[in-house]
Formats: sequence, C-alpha cells, structure tokens
Amino acid sequence: MDPVDDLEHRCADAWPALADERLGEWRMRASGGFTGRANSTLTTGDPGVPIPEALRHTQEFAARHGIGPTAHVVVGSAAEPAVAAAGWRVNLDHPGGAESAVLVGSPAGFANSVSRRVIVDSVPPPGWWELAVGGEPTQAQRHVLGTAGTFGAVVLDGHVVAVVRGALVGDLLHIARLSVRPSHRRKGPARELLAGLAAWGAQRGATRCALQVAVHNTPAMHLYAALGCTEHHRYRYWVPA
Repeated sequence: MDPVDDLEHRCADAWPALADERLGEWRMRASGGFTGRANSTLTTGDPGVPIPEALRHTQEFAARHGIGPTAHVVVGSAAEPAVAAAGWRVNLDHPGGAESAVLVGSPAGFANSVSRRVIVDSVPPPGWWELAVGGEPTQAQRHVLGTAGTFGAVVLDGHVVAVVRGALVGDLLHIARLSVRPSHRRKGPARELLAGLAAWGAQRGATRCALQVAVHNTPAMHLYAALGCTEHHRYRYWVPA
C-alpha cells in the first residue's frame, strides 16, 4: 500500500493548482477558489520550519492569492495536533464537506464491457464543461481540469449525460469530477463511464486508481465500494479559528 504522504502528493500532481509553492515538503496551492484541494496547503511531511510559522506562511500565501487560508490535514497525521495547537479548527462549513476519504482500487475492479457510448479524449466533447462545472469554465477550472487530464463522457442522442475527469501520475489513475444528469442517474452511465476511463488508463500503464470523495457523499461512497475501492485514509480542511 502506498505511504499516505506519497499518495497525497500524487493526487496533488493529478489536480494541478494555478499556484503551487513549496514550503519544505508542504505545498501551498491556489486556484481562484475552485475546489478545496487546489486552494489549500497540503501539510504532509516536514515544512522545514515550526508548524506555527508554517501556518503563518500559509496565511500570507492565501492573502497574496485572494483565497481564504486553509490547511489540508491528513486525519491522524503528525501535523494534526500541531495545527490544532496553533489555534486552527476544522472547517465544518466547507462547501465541499470538511472531511474526505481517499479511496484506492484497481482499474480491473471497474472492468465491464466498454460501451460505445463512452468517449475518452484529451479534448472535452460539447456539453462536458456545462455538466462538470455548470457552464463556461474559468481560467482556474480550465487549468486544474485540463492540465495533464483527460475527459470522459457518455453521449446519448448527441447529448452528454455523464462526465468524468481522469489523470495519470505514473501508474496511478486519478479519477475525479464524476457527474451524471439527474434524469440518467441509477441507469448505468456512471459505471459505463468509469469502465471506459479505467480501460483508457490500463492501456497506458495504470495499475491502480485513486479517488477523493467527501464522506457525506453516500451514493459515491457506495458506488466505489461496489467497484472494489477501499478507504486508504482521510483528510480534513482546517482554518484559523
């Protein structure tokens, strides 16, 4: 099993922020407010300075980039009690959920007959952005999702009904942004799409996959469990008290 720090950094590489500044082994990230992952400081490893000082750097970085200061902290990590002692708290009001699980699995677990309705390409089909982000993408959204990523979609009668975004980091397939139109949920497009993306990844050397899912997203947690994914660890977002 991958060490937690290594897996977190691979996930960060798969989700590239507009600004990604190193502080020792920490990564201070900003992307115009698009997603917590791309607008928080990843606190794995040694920041090279005492943690209270590292958190001050985190606040200064956030101020320079016009985002709220946020720390991405692995549950049970060495950093967690130090972040709490510095006067920070878990952000229970985070719009994406304060706590997320990192799930791991094998592309083989997604195996299914790949549907002809599935498209996996470096260029998103018309309608992909609308379903993935709600409309025309911002510069930050284009960067985070488009850099080193590939776009998956299920197209029915010329309309995109499900989308996903994948990225390869070495032999790891990172899966994110799965979205299905309400009218087509529980009718198979999500599984079809994940099977197509897994096949795409396996053809390019992927031997495992990873997903970051908010723990309150029960349907997604059940879907990935059914596909053979297991929980590797969890992380939470912390903010100054």
